Amino acid sequence: MGNICNWLLYKHLGWTKNVTEAHPDKYIIALAPHTSNWDFILGQLYMRAEGMSINFLMKREWFKGLLGTFFRKIGGIPVWRDRHSSMTDNLAEEAKKRDVFHLCITPEGTRKLAPEWKKGFYYIALKAGIPILLYGIDYEKKHIECTKTIIPSGDIESDMKEIKLYFKDFKGKKPEKFTIGEL
Repeated sequence: MGNICNWLLYKHLGWTKNVTEAHPDKYIIALAPHTSNWDFILGQLYMRAEGMSINFLMKREWFKGLLGTFFRKIGGIPVWRDRHSSMTDNLAEEAKKRDVFHLCITPEGTRKLAPEWKKGFYYIALKAGIPILLYGIDYEKKHIECTKTIIPSGDIESDMKEIKLYFKDFKGKKPEKFTIGEL
């Protein structure tokens, strides 16, 4: 499967990558921009082409019937957006317990224009004491990049500003649906 995904992503579709950051046993990937369902497909192709195994969060509505079984099988974790639950605490505890923990989260939390990014990914990493790898996808250049890792300091304003600035020049599939918001 990895060879097929590698051929499809890099040879057939013409994507390139620049990934300079180490991928330790435990990390969170903050992936942006997230403006289209194609981001999911691109992420799945990339992950398999690179031989990675990464869980991801997705709204619970996608987890019904056979589709739900499929998403769980490939690493999906359903999110109840309408509930105020302790998902960040639960995921941070899970990260602490496991020897290996890889989770991809889109900080925008939606494919719509979202000037206010969600901060759950940050709090999971902070509470678990694990790094955040910043992965940008640029549809204009057909390029995937991870050249920065953030170790959460607890100063969320400063860290979020640094994270958002990393993504400022990436062009999503639908660029009009991406913003880093006010800094």
